[in-house]
Amino acid sequence: MKKTLLAMAAVAALTSGAAMAQTAEAAGPFMVRVRAVHIDSQNKDSTGLGLSINNKWIPEVDVSYFFTPNFAAELILTYPQKHDLRAGGDKIGSLKHLPPTLLAQYHFTNMGAFKPYIGAGVNYTRFSNVRFDPAVAAALSPSIKKNSWGGALQVGFDYALDKNWSLNFDIKKVYISTDVYSAGNKVGTFKVDPVLVGVGVGYRF
Repeated sequence: MKKTLLAMAAVAALTSGAAMAQTAEAAGPFMVRVRAVHIDSQNKDSTGLGLSINNKWIPEVDVSYFFTPNFAAELILTYPQKHDLRAGGDKIGSLKHLPPTLLAQYHFTNMGAFKPYIGAGVNYTRFSNVRFDPAVAAALSPSIKKNSWGGALQVGFDYALDKNWSLNFDIKKVYISTDVYSAGNKVGTFKVDPVLVGVGVGYRF
């Protein structure tokens, strides 16, 4: 009887320990990341004007929901970003763009603290506060299309510090473009198509 009780106690202890370890490793389905992101614009222009916008660092916040340990959805957000607009290297105005992006992700598991992922999805960009220098506005009456829809691709990894906190490195290719008009007539397309490289921290709960 004594041996039976000792065996039952050992099994209970082992089961309890395993459950506690599993709970310690487990985390909730939500993850929030905060990143510093560098925008490297590709500046592909078919107007012949040599249009470009400047590269810059921006803050980025994303919210992910894990449907399974492998599959997640990620919504990427920031606030409207201001850029100088140039033609042939000379500043001709400025604009702001707001580019929320929604991605479906696959996360690779069984690699310990190193947790790589890939993603693909859609980007919507809203151009606003488009302003041209008075001389340019008077000569060309320029305007651009205010809305852009395009694809987005992603690769990155999280490095777990504990069950909640992690470091993050992320690269995205986002397809953003706008039609360019002069006096109401389309003169070409300006493709921003940036590569975004980000580093940050994540918290899962």
